[in-house]
Amino acid sequence: MNNSIFYFFYNLAHQSNLFDNIVIFFAVYFPYFVALMAGIFFVFYRKNWREFFVIFFTGGLTVVFDLILKYSIHVTRPFLSLPNIYPLFPEAGYAFPSGHAAVFSAIAFAIYFKHKKAGFVFMLFAFLIGLARIIAGVHFPIDIFGGFILGFVVAFLIKKISNLKKLI
Repeated sequence: MNNSIFYFFYNLAHQSNLFDNIVIFFAVYFPYFVALMAGIFFVFYRKNWREFFVIFFTGGLTVVFDLILKYSIHVTRPFLSLPNIYPLFPEAGYAFPSGHAAVFSAIAFAIYFKHKKAGFVFMLFAFLIGLARIIAGVHFPIDIFGGFILGFVVAFLIKKISNLKKLI
């Protein structure tokens, strides 16, 4: 099923240069804009440095757990494990869980726990990033799903720890 879903989305690639460039934008460059938008949201709109720190600490901690899992599980990328897969851009390292999906879902959930509407917008951004990375041929759907789960778990644990600190 993982391969079937992968091929469904990957087959959208290499059909049009315009579409491929849009996919590359969402997979490679859009994450920088999302991080910038999250920072702007908390620094200028919400004017809350504590929330800014918690959001980006959550993202940073997610990177640590992502790397631990990647080097513990050793899942290869689709273009290395399936025939005739040509990624839209070069990518190295292990695939599971997707670091992009993990970090941006962690940021999205951390924002959601404080600001529901903005959280939904950032969840959409995380979804677009993950989907673009499948279409680009650098991740399987299970990599993206695993990244979303990791991001949620880290954001949820940080939320719980943050709530405990308020009680003390």
